[in-house]
Amino acid sequence: MRHVLEREQFVPKPRSELFAFFANAANLEQLTPSSLRFKIKTPLPIEMRAGALIDYNISLFGIGLRWRSLIESFEPETRFVDVQLKGPYRWWRHTHEFSDAPGGTIVRDRVEYEVPFGLVGELARAVFVDRQLAAIFAFRRECIAKMFGHSQPQLSRDEGQTIRTAL
Repeated sequence: MRHVLEREQFVPKPRSELFAFFANAANLEQLTPSSLRFKIKTPLPIEMRAGALIDYNISLFGIGLRWRSLIESFEPETRFVDVQLKGPYRWWRHTHEFSDAPGGTIVRDRVEYEVPFGLVGELARAVFVDRQLAAIFAFRRECIAKMFGHSQPQLSRDEGQTIRTAL
C-alpha cells in the first residue's frame, strides 16, 4: 500500500538560491539527522540532471543500508524528482518543488512510499516508519529555517505536514 508524506515551508530567500542549495547533493548531509549516519558514496561533485545516479549509506534502526537514487526528472529552479532504485523501501519517489511567494519561496516535498514485508511491514510503518519520516522532515525544516532565516509560514496544512495513505 502506498503512503504519502507532504511538507511545505515558506523560506524568505529567492527560489534560485534555494534550488541551487537543494540541487547540490553534498548539502543533503546537512539536512539529515546524524542518527541516520547518512554518507554519500558517489564521488562529488555530482552533476544533477535527469538520469543521474546517487549512491549513499544510511542507518535505519541501527541497521546499515545502501541506497541508490535515480534523478528521474530535473527542471532547473522549479522541481526535481528522485526515486529509490535500491534501499529500504519497496517504493520511494520524492518530488522537490520550488515556487515563488511574496518575499521568498515555498519549498514543497512530496514523498510517495511503500514499505516491504506485507502486513508486518505495514505494522512497522504504522508504529515506527511514519514517525521516523516525520522526525526527519521536522529536522530538515528546522535546518532550513536556521540556514535561510526564520519566517512565519504563509501556507499551513497541519503546520505544513501530512502523512496519508494513497488510495
